[in-house]
Amino acid sequence: MIKLKIKSGDVVRVIAGDHKGAEGKVLRVYKEKNKAVVEGVNMVSKHTKPSAKSPQGGIVKKEAPIHISNISLIDPKSKETTRVGVKTEGDKKVRFSKKSNQVL
Repeated sequence: MIKLKIKSGDVVRVIAGDHKGAEGKVLRVYKEKNKAVVEGVNMVSKHTKPSAKSPQGGIVKKEAPIHISNISLIDPKSKETTRVGVKTEGDKKVRFSKKSNQVL
């Protein structure tokens, strides 16, 4: 298992695959699978049975996980994709943008 440099709440852009170019906020990260769920990206149709929560049932659109290697963090300063580095400031580890050298 690799160390993931993307966290939930980050704004990312899809850099490969069917949804290339799409942007969204990371809703959830699955560390053990190296996947992340991005808002509005990789939408799939899920067939649901009628239940107390949804008495009608039917087809529901929801986001499916996308592999971490296919997404890249967007630099808040330049609004471009960037790689993420980790450095220590004092006694804390912080993530920083490799493009603008800005702490994320």
